[in-house]
Amino acid sequence: MTKDSQVRAAKFAIGQIVKHRIYPFRGVIYDVDPTFNNSEEWWQSIPEEVRPKKDQPFYHLFAENAQTTYEAYVSEQNLLIDDSGKPISHPAVKDYFSELRDGRYLFSNRLQS
Repeated sequence: MTKDSQVRAAKFAIGQIVKHRIYPFRGVIYDVDPTFNNSEEWWQSIPEEVRPKKDQPFYHLFAENAQTTYEAYVSEQNLLIDDSGKPISHPAVKDYFSELRDGRYLFSNRLQS
């Protein structure tokens, strides 16, 4: 089986609000990698007991927790839909998305050229 034949469709989409399955943060997806696309050092820094497999979609999030906003890179297995209906406070959201509608952010027209 080739590497390409192992790639599966992403479960979540750009603009969706998600939360981490283990850690207390949530965010909006702004990009998706079909499989792991970060450094080996980053992957090894994750505790082995919760380290995700590399052969799944990974999501780039504008994330927030109770203290701050940041960008996160999270495996599909560690994400759940956030159905709270609350907006994401990350300052970059306004640069990528135009509005929050029905629990999902819509792309900004500025990016659709």
